[in-house]
Amino acid sequence: MGLFEMKNKFLIVNADDFGLTAGVNAGIIRAHEHGIVTSASLMVRGAAVAAAAAYAKSRPQLGMGLHLDLCEWRCVNDEWQLAYEVVPLADERAVMAEVEKQIVTFRKWMGCDPDHFDSHQHVHHDEPLKSILLAHAKKLGVVLRHADARVNYCGAFYGQSDKGYAYHEGISADALIKILRELPPGVSELCCHPGLDENLDSVYRLEREMECAALGDENVKATVATERIELCSFATAP
Repeated sequence: MGLFEMKNKFLIVNADDFGLTAGVNAGIIRAHEHGIVTSASLMVRGAAVAAAAAYAKSRPQLGMGLHLDLCEWRCVNDEWQLAYEVVPLADERAVMAEVEKQIVTFRKWMGCDPDHFDSHQHVHHDEPLKSILLAHAKKLGVVLRHADARVNYCGAFYGQSDKGYAYHEGISADALIKILRELPPGVSELCCHPGLDENLDSVYRLEREMECAALGDENVKATVATERIELCSFATAP
């Protein structure tokens, strides 16, 4: 992937949380096979990682990155509370060791390096994780989400507010069509979270099925064509 001026529009549609549960896997697979998803981020600590990795290896056209899982926050009564923490996020040595561990685990499952890095709930925006992941991304020559000038990151396709309130109009087919029409020239990444798991223990559960429907909507796919957007993965982006 090179950095140069481009007039054409290239889009990576990346599904986070691949491997979390069988139902999340099913939604991502449907959005890939019948929708516009071109890439996914593997959650190597997930309960269904083995099935996710097996599917990904059978579908080389589906790009595969690493979704670093270090913690999860949940909003309760308008306050964000820590639901779990794999290692203390302020402990640089512990974070570094856990990142190494998850990269090694990714390689074990996939037999290759990730083609991009991102993190659960975007915790890599903060130090020390940001610098640690930037170093790994530079070493492998891959993109770290929202930290690489080669790729415009779009997080607008999301069904909740920053306080955890439902914002389902943000994940409708019409909302996705608007996002597609407003994409800038060059390479963009659209983040998404499709899933089909009615029993998922997550603050973002019902929204995943709605995302799945929008990502496979016929009008959405038609908009990709009429806007002359070239769908790609991180590995195949120009």
